[in-house]
Amino acid sequence: MHARILGRRARRLPRPAGAGLIRGMPPVSSRSSRPAQESREQRAIEALAQELADHGAGGRPLAIVLGSGLGELVEALGERRTIPARSLANLPAARVAGHAGAIELGTLGGLPVLVQSGRVHLYEGRSPHETTRAVRAYARLGVRAVVLTNAAGGLVPEWPPGTLVRLDDHLNLQGRSALLRGEDGRASPYDAELGAQLDAAARVARVRLEHGVYAGMLGPSYETPAEVRALRRLGAHLVGMSTVAEASAAHLAGLRVVALSCVANPAAGLGPEALRHEDVLGVMRRSAGALARLLAAVAPAWRALP
Repeated sequence: MHARILGRRARRLPRPAGAGLIRGMPPVSSRSSRPAQESREQRAIEALAQELADHGAGGRPLAIVLGSGLGELVEALGERRTIPARSLANLPAARVAGHAGAIELGTLGGLPVLVQSGRVHLYEGRSPHETTRAVRAYARLGVRAVVLTNAAGGLVPEWPPGTLVRLDDHLNLQGRSALLRGEDGRASPYDAELGAQLDAAARVARVRLEHGVYAGMLGPSYETPAEVRALRRLGAHLVGMSTVAEASAAHLAGLRVVALSCVANPAAGLGPEALRHEDVLGVMRRSAGALARLLAAVAPAWRALP
């Protein structure tokens, strides 16, 4: 704060040790505590990978993380088997409607897959490390690629609800980072080769697939019309509250990353109606079939993932 306000010297008030900058904010972690936190998180990642292996989840080259309302995609799995979330002590539990929280094992288009039905979010009070623990554990398990999906607000008026969009890049506007010490997250995490194969599969399956940039916001509130206008000027085509941390962490953990947004609704100011979470879930449930067809169509190209 400035020492002078309107020409008068301001008296600095003592600040309690460890207090947040704003009343109600949790204390800011000190730099000295970060190594200990990261060490605990590394142990949790290893433990989750071991739990998954103990439940027979190993040997699957592809993991799929399902966003809000997309849980019905698991109905398309062959040889399906469920690992209940309660069986995985180190998997943070989902608390939001539309996120079941279970791990599903099966095949899609003949490709063995691990499907995470739902995710946890920063706005639930989760830490960045908790939101990315699962994808880092998949890398330890031997998974080679991950498809991240999400429900998003559309910033392009020509994209109606239900449009699938492959992410070329993202804007991390969440004010949080899940990177560990020594990791460099400056490069785009999205795999161009796998993305091109997905484009080709979309043409074969006759699934409309657009391209765009996703803006990741902290949430949980939807954006205001002014924020939507600002995001469009920044180059975003979609906006949501997930994916960006997972994509960066997965890439740095060694996974090849593809991300798909499903336009759930026009963003604020671009549509005639107020935004409601129930409407988002309805659109996503209707879009799960198209997503399943698309992933089944690309499966033959991804069977020999390097």
